[in-house]
Amino acid sequence: MDDLEWIFSLSKTCDNTRTGCMANVSAANSPTTKVEDKNFSHLMMIIVFGIFATTLPQPQLLGKLSITHLLKDNLGLPAQSVAGFFFLCGIAWYFKPLAGILTDAFPFMGTRRRNYMLFSAALSAVSWIGTFFLWKVFGSGANANHTLAFRALLIGSIVINTFMVMASTVTGAFLVEAGQSYGATGRFTSTRMFIQNICAIINGYAGGLLASVGFLWACGANALLVFSLFPITYIFLKEKKRRETNSVALKNAKTQLATIGKSKTLWWGLVFIFLFYFAPGLNTLQIFRQTNELGFSLKFVGLLGSYAGVAALASSAVYAVLVKKFSLRTMLLIGIGISGLIAFLYLPGFYTDSKRAVFVECANGLAYTLAEIALMDLAARATPVGCEGLGYSLILSFRNIALLGADFLGSYFHDTMHVPFNVMVMINGGTSLFVLILLPLLPATIMRSKDKAIPSEPDPELRAAEDDI
Repeated sequence: MDDLEWIFSLSKTCDNTRTGCMANVSAANSPTTKVEDKNFSHLMMIIVFGIFATTLPQPQLLGKLSITHLLKDNLGLPAQSVAGFFFLCGIAWYFKPLAGILTDAFPFMGTRRRNYMLFSAALSAVSWIGTFFLWKVFGSGANANHTLAFRALLIGSIVINTFMVMASTVTGAFLVEAGQSYGATGRFTSTRMFIQNICAIINGYAGGLLASVGFLWACGANALLVFSLFPITYIFLKEKKRRETNSVALKNAKTQLATIGKSKTLWWGLVFIFLFYFAPGLNTLQIFRQTNELGFSLKFVGLLGSYAGVAALASSAVYAVLVKKFSLRTMLLIGIGISGLIAFLYLPGFYTDSKRAVFVECANGLAYTLAEIALMDLAARATPVGCEGLGYSLILSFRNIALLGADFLGSYFHDTMHVPFNVMVMINGGTSLFVLILLPLLPATIMRSKDKAIPSEPDPELRAAEDDI
């Protein structure tokens, strides 16, 4: 679910003078992890496996096509029910800020990072295997109970995501702490960006392949991938043990929540981001159309996702170049505008065969990711100083709720209200473009900003942005 976290971390690298409320806590009391292993390659290995193992083997990523196949073809459920399944199974990701507070404030068996990582990786893997057996008991065979099978699969996916959220939160925290300890935040952040985009490319092809060979293989592969984090953590992540609850972390969390609650800039940014992602979605509906009407195999549907991932990787480089020349307002206008227009290419009159499908998915991957990066750039610039970690977790929670909720809303309109697919495409593209009318309401100072060299002093204009609405 956290494929653009690197944008937020990068903003901290580009403006390392932003200290805020956390900087007022003395180094002796700050809740930092003691990084004992001084081998940079070992630390990089933990970061790489941490990002990889908490990004790819999620039910709504590598497991999505396999689970969709079970729900759609084995249980005979409509798109609305499938989209509703993924909205509910991702509930743990909506509360990720709580995981951040928990892991910062309460050491687990004497450590703040290591044991959280070990147990989360192991229990995520066990949960994947357990989900297969739940499906085997309730969803397969002549006496399969569709209602119980749906519930069992949903419960298993929720449990998987719960442990995945914990592991993902700890990975992000460790990345920041290790990067700051070694003065290598930029290198760690670049690694995160690269690995997450590679995961997006792998997810498409591998997801389609696993969906075509059986749920056992899908569960086994996902379990193996997330468990790969366990031996790496056990061997290379060394951390000094502590027993006490970190009262400083709880106090800082309370301070940050109060600051975030008063930040008009952040809330306007959240509203803008939420409305963009809440455009009635086509994700599940498109999978149904690709397999039922166009006759695409699950392998090819997955391959289309890989093509889109490659295009998304290219858009990251494009954005890095353009944002130095154009303001954030221009980048939002370009990204959202092109993304909204590209959405109309999904109209049944154009999206008719495999060649056009490849073209549309690549174009959408490039444009949609360009819009996403601009939105995450907005989020990073709008987050109050000193509240970066908690503020960003809140932003991701809003994004995940809107993204998965919009997919369910689009399927609901189509299945229950009988809105034709071509009308859904126009609604999707139109509502995305409609968000652009809110651009004048965003803080003018932030909208005028561009990427620049690392400043020697904090930018007074950015600090005054709270009142510039």
